[in-house]
Amino acid sequence: MKVTPSTRRQFIKTTATAVTAFNLLPRHVLGGPRFVPPSEKVNAAVVGVGGRGLQNMRALLALSDVQVIAVADPAESFSLEDYYYKGRGGRLPAVGEVEKHYAAKTPNYRCAAYEDFRVMLEKEKSIDAVLCATPDHLHAYVSLRAMRAGKHVYCEKPLTHNIHEAREVARVAAETGLATQMGNQGHSTPGMRETVEYVRAGVIGAVREIHAWVGTKRWNPGLVTKPAEAQAVPAGMNWDLWLGPREPRAFNAAYHPVSWRDFWQFGGSSMGDFGCHDLDAATWAFDLSAPTRAEAVWSGPNDDEIAPHGCQIFYDFPAHGAQPPIRLTWHDGGLRPRNPDALGAFPLPKRGVLFVGEKGAIQCDGAGGAPRVFPESLRASMTKPAQSLKRSNGHHRDWIDACKGGDAASSNFSYGARLTEIALLGVLALRARKPIAWDAANLKATGLPETEPMIRGTYRAGWELPT
Repeated sequence: MKVTPSTRRQFIKTTATAVTAFNLLPRHVLGGPRFVPPSEKVNAAVVGVGGRGLQNMRALLALSDVQVIAVADPAESFSLEDYYYKGRGGRLPAVGEVEKHYAAKTPNYRCAAYEDFRVMLEKEKSIDAVLCATPDHLHAYVSLRAMRAGKHVYCEKPLTHNIHEAREVARVAAETGLATQMGNQGHSTPGMRETVEYVRAGVIGAVREIHAWVGTKRWNPGLVTKPAEAQAVPAGMNWDLWLGPREPRAFNAAYHPVSWRDFWQFGGSSMGDFGCHDLDAATWAFDLSAPTRAEAVWSGPNDDEIAPHGCQIFYDFPAHGAQPPIRLTWHDGGLRPRNPDALGAFPLPKRGVLFVGEKGAIQCDGAGGAPRVFPESLRASMTKPAQSLKRSNGHHRDWIDACKGGDAASSNFSYGARLTEIALLGVLALRARKPIAWDAANLKATGLPETEPMIRGTYRAGWELPT
């Protein structure tokens, strides 16, 4: 084709227009709502900035290719001094911390603050990823709303408040193809992966007995049911928004902050808090799915409102493949398993996991501690198993890499939902106060129709799951 001056001018004009459009269009328009180029920062928002939310936020601030651009919390500010977190939580302290962090490189940096995360999702179009660290009863709602808005999601453990929610969150994550990660940080430790490798390599032979324990107790030891006293809602707190899908109830300091875990409507007691940490190694090593049975015994009050002071939960997992049946026992409230003979005089820690096999035992500290092999004679004669699991670059790092198109994070919602379902079956046995014969295929506790609201949840108008 002969190039004339006029066609050349037209070419330059067209090219300039295209380049200008490329420079002006935001990346989510160019690459789709989930597109984050590897060379760019991930714009993150944090929903729920109490104690654990602030810890998660700081983990994101430490990553150079992440920028926290918004936070949401129903409370402006509240004290965490009575809890192990210390300091202050709420959206105003969180914003102050974010802006101070970025000020050195970006003077006058501003982080948006919202009371309602739904408003945040509507207004902050540049959000790529959402980290959810609310109380358990809002995990599914926040995660589903965020995924349906095209946002990658990290959600604290347990992934959901009931079993049906776990399946819904896993389904939507698979359907959307978004990058997800559950916040059981021990999953990404080298110790967790070594423990799985040791167990799978048969270092202690066939395993039929597993124990996990944590030394937690109730935050509200003096209560025998939900608090009867109505207290004034703290200034700057939207209590109705904090309740979310739950029916209205009067505010009481027994619920907020942190101590909401004692109450079935909001949390799942120690099992809800720690189960996804300390049942993780067993679930991963044996590829456990649903048990056929769960039964609980407990100490102290345990009614429709409040969790007991401590408990034991017994799970029965059927044989599959070459793996024999497994009895897994959970202990909390200060209870621990007896020492098997293989451990000798070794003192069990306050929190840990124990695998008892035909040839010996493996013990590790909770949330991803390194494996200890017993007896000493077995430890001295064994060959360390070859590394078979990819090592993590960090729990939050792996999620951000997945947001940028890398490998899926290893505690993504597919795995996290399965682990959560196991933990929540223990919670169900506690709440039902009866043994659970579990029909996983039909999502039912056989012969116990009264457990349906616990399995599937109840939601007040306007807060139904956005599936």
